[in-house]
Amino acid sequence: MAAGLPYLAVSVCLFGGIWPVTKAALAHATPLWFALNRAGMAALASTLLLAVLGRLRWPQRRDLPCILGIGTLQLGAFFALTHLALDWVPAGRTAILCNVTVFWLIPLSVWVLGDRVSRNQWGAVLVGLLGVFALMQPWAIAGQGPGVLPGYAMLLGASLCWSLAILVTRRFPPGRPVLELLPWCFLIGAALLAPLALWREPAGGIGAGSWPHAAFVGAVAAPVGTWATIEAGRRLSGIMASVGFLAVPALGVAISNLWLGEALGWDVLAGGLLIGASVVLAARG
Repeated sequence: MAAGLPYLAVSVCLFGGIWPVTKAALAHATPLWFALNRAGMAALASTLLLAVLGRLRWPQRRDLPCILGIGTLQLGAFFALTHLALDWVPAGRTAILCNVTVFWLIPLSVWVLGDRVSRNQWGAVLVGLLGVFALMQPWAIAGQGPGVLPGYAMLLGASLCWSLAILVTRRFPPGRPVLELLPWCFLIGAALLAPLALWREPAGGIGAGSWPHAAFVGAVAAPVGTWATIEAGRRLSGIMASVGFLAVPALGVAISNLWLGEALGWDVLAGGLLIGASVVLAARG
């Protein structure tokens, strides 16, 4: 399990800041085109890196479930849902809600992988759901704007997609190192996002003011962070991965507060603490 901790640290550092950066970029970019650039540029960057290292290879048959799971779920669907949600949901809340994998991983690990789950871990799901309700404030949805509820639904759906991708990589481990599969994963993600961007945002794109953000997210954070996240998810238990990935939204909230000036209201603090308590409870078993 210790072998997964360095990957977890890289994932937290890169993905903790990616949502504030993306939120700032959307001032001069449309969500789906930014997501498409993220996937496409990451595919190019990872291809060039592997070519320089002499490790660019065609995938093997054993690699296909992992490539399809990551490309469709963790990249295509996750990118589309989270970037669209950022149009309506603050970056800090986005960082928290799209990372609530513990709610999905525990029941899905029982159903798909046959894991045994204790009473404490089921309790963790309940506590975490209370945190989600605190963040969503369903009693005040009407005053939060017309797109907030769909935005929250997209983020919870994105966390489900990420959880499913983790389960796929654990159930069908690839024959090659995940780093060598990233170009194919990102290509699948980009192939799914391209027609969606053309249909949903026919006049969209990325303005000059957002290209520095797009370059960092696409060429650095997306390929390196995704690789580290996948490796951490494969090498750590589902519960340990959920605990570790909690640091991602914590860092995202901190950066959103310091850089974007997003307020740390009682709902953000209470929701974050409840979600944190849920994953700690789950980890203790």
